[in-house]
Amino acid sequence: MARILIMGLGALGSVYAALMKSAGHEVHGVGLAADHIGAASTQGLRVSGASGDRTVRLDSVSTTTDGIDGHFGLIIIATKAYDVEQAAADTAPLVGPNTIIQSIQNGIGSMDLVAPHLPQSQLCLGVVGGFGASIPEPGHAHHNGMALVRFSPYADLPMAEVEKAVYIWRSAGFDATSLLDPSQVIWEKLIMNVAFSGPGVLNRLTIGEMLTDKNAWRVSRACLEEAFAVAKASEVPLDITDPVEHVRALAGNIPDAKPSMLLDALRGSRGEIDVINGSVVRFGRRVDVPTPVNSTVVNLVKAWEATLNK
Repeated sequence: MARILIMGLGALGSVYAALMKSAGHEVHGVGLAADHIGAASTQGLRVSGASGDRTVRLDSVSTTTDGIDGHFGLIIIATKAYDVEQAAADTAPLVGPNTIIQSIQNGIGSMDLVAPHLPQSQLCLGVVGGFGASIPEPGHAHHNGMALVRFSPYADLPMAEVEKAVYIWRSAGFDATSLLDPSQVIWEKLIMNVAFSGPGVLNRLTIGEMLTDKNAWRVSRACLEEAFAVAKASEVPLDITDPVEHVRALAGNIPDAKPSMLLDALRGSRGEIDVINGSVVRFGRRVDVPTPVNSTVVNLVKAWEATLNK
């Protein structure tokens, strides 16, 4: 049994927590949404969808790390990219000499915010895909699938230690694997994310609707093909030969899901456009690969987000 802390008990973090608790691990959860945390604390945390339907009682649920003591075997930072630095700083006192820390965010750049606050020799970069997770009501997370969970050492964490953490995920029913090169982990997920994240905010469609609507798919396909071209020009070691089929295969498993950035938009909240579609634009400039569609999507989403503060 492992002692696990989930920093970021949102939709995905709740899925991780519930399945790991069901597998017999000691699991503590910290999240920012007071209504979700309150319901999970009083009624238990319910998770439904691809993994079944279960309600679990976590060992503790709170909105801060105050009152949590001792060291953890595994800490999973599952916050949004713009909250990850604070989460890393809050987590630091709970890291022991044998703690493995996994940071799982969309896009590119979050690990550079985490690393200054935590021992880099204990850090893992994580990527998940094909979950389509949401919170339909406080205390209840739903996910449409759970296709992949991949981890890679951030710096000099030995692969044997990465595998120890991967084993914990597998014990809870996740299809978890390890990879040595983090760039492959990041870009294979990013190529899918860019197809639905920014475009989803603009067209308000589910993943399945974007796959089947010819006009929406033209935009999504252009975004993913630009990302693939940037990755190849950046000499990222991809296992993907056909990016369109790669995305169609993963997305086809969760057609009813709404992209997480669309869920943010529907709540009137900003999303992670800078680290997802924006990353393609930034890296495209570095390798002289044009990214006009991703650039347009970023500009339009940021124009909409600017109205949130007015």
